[in-house]
Amino acid sequence: MNSGSTTSPTLTGLGSRTLIMGVLNVTPDSFSDGGLFSDHEAALRHAREMEDAGADIIDIGGESTRPGHTPVGAEEEQRRTIPVIRDLAGILNVPMSIDTYRAATARAALAAGARVVNDIWGFQYDPDMAATVAEHGAMAVVMHNRAEADPSLNLMVDMQRFFERSLDRARRAGIPDTHLILDPGIGFGKTADQNLEVLRRLPELKAMGFPVLVGASRKSVLGRFYKPEVSPRDRLYGTLGAHLVAVSRGADIIRVHDVKAHVEACRVADILLRGQP
Repeated sequence: MNSGSTTSPTLTGLGSRTLIMGVLNVTPDSFSDGGLFSDHEAALRHAREMEDAGADIIDIGGESTRPGHTPVGAEEEQRRTIPVIRDLAGILNVPMSIDTYRAATARAALAAGARVVNDIWGFQYDPDMAATVAEHGAMAVVMHNRAEADPSLNLMVDMQRFFERSLDRARRAGIPDTHLILDPGIGFGKTADQNLEVLRRLPELKAMGFPVLVGASRKSVLGRFYKPEVSPRDRLYGTLGAHLVAVSRGADIIRVHDVKAHVEACRVADILLRGQP
């Protein structure tokens, strides 16, 4: 456990208000916006739009990680993401994160201007990831994940053990605790009921002493509350409901597709929950 501080060298306001991470998928097959921003200029434009709408960080991914996705190689992942990061580095005033579980891609992205690594396998896929983050003095989002869901699992116990392994790798690599953010991994290796349980029991994750990121935006766990024909892009209200519950239970960062709506909703939540003016 760290000292309990949520101050950050990169993310201004972390710990004092809810930060909004805007999703920029430069992929052709993302579950909710695949292909919309795979064009270079469209990606740059959308990143600027999210910043103008109030995003505190832009999360850039070059491989869809939705259930049943088709993996791409590191070379293709970098072809999609690095030119975008390089060009945005001279435009944006907010930091960028690279959504990858590959150390080679993280290294290239950090060299191009990213300042955060968002690893969906929490340093447990690529043995070089923790060292790469440490070498660049970057921050990292450490996400809980499983190869497949197990309905019989005590998920909170599994999550704690997973994070203990991740934190051990981070510390051995020399990453300060103040550079780490935990993500319960909504929609990754969990049943629908387990995803909801995670949101209900978020304070148990907060008790580990780290900032927490939650990303339920448009995900299939919300689809159970909609008619089957409703597309992921039309799940805004359910997304807002899940994220506001997460904020009320201690989430520090919300990863979203719909930035403006979340900026406004979380501003109200922060006033009521954190006593902000």
